Order: sequence, then C-alpha cells, then structure tokens
Amino acid sequence: MKSVLLIMYFSFVGLNVVNINNTEATLKVTTIESSFSLINDSKEKISIHTGTGFVSLNKGSKTSIGCNVGKEVRWANEGKKGDVIFKITADMCGKTLKLSELTK
Repeated sequence: MKSVLLIMYFSFVGLNVVNINNTEATLKVTTIESSFSLINDSKEKISIHTGTGFVSLNKGSKTSIGCNVGKEVRWANEGKKGDVIFKITADMCGKTLKLSELTK
C-alpha cells in the first residue's frame, strides 16, 4: 500500500514540474517590448500621427511610440492624418529608429 501511495505522489509531483517548465517557456516567448523610439533626423519640424495620437517633432527630437504591430504611422497636417510613412512591425519594438531609415 505504501509503495502505491509513493508512486502516486511522485507521479503527481512529476506532472507539476512539466507544467511549470512549459509555462516558463511560453512566457519567455511572448514577452516583447511595448514601445520604440523615433528620432526626427530631418532638417525640419514634422508632424505625425503615431496610430494613437498626433505628435510634432523638432529636428533632432525624439518620441516614444507604442509597439502596436500593424498600426500605421502617418504624416499629419493641422490635426489631420496624411499619407502612410510606415507600418509598425514586431522587429521595431524596443529599438531606436531614425525617420530617414523609414522613409526610404
């Protein structure tokens, strides 16, 4: 009887260890940065729509943009959205990017 209880106990503990390891692996895969930085390296002041709001950037200034993959960042003029500059991709998350690199 004792051996049956020991086997059941170790079987149960073994299953829990497997579940914990699978959970940890999943968490590592799904963790990503929640924003990226955009630097206005042009020679003029610009206005953009980040996908969630309007931002004006002086030359050389920088802004943080939420990493909402698939959202479009657009030119802006007097509070109105203009043409698409680029779409946000997962590889942008956590990085600092220059406007000139994204407008090529």
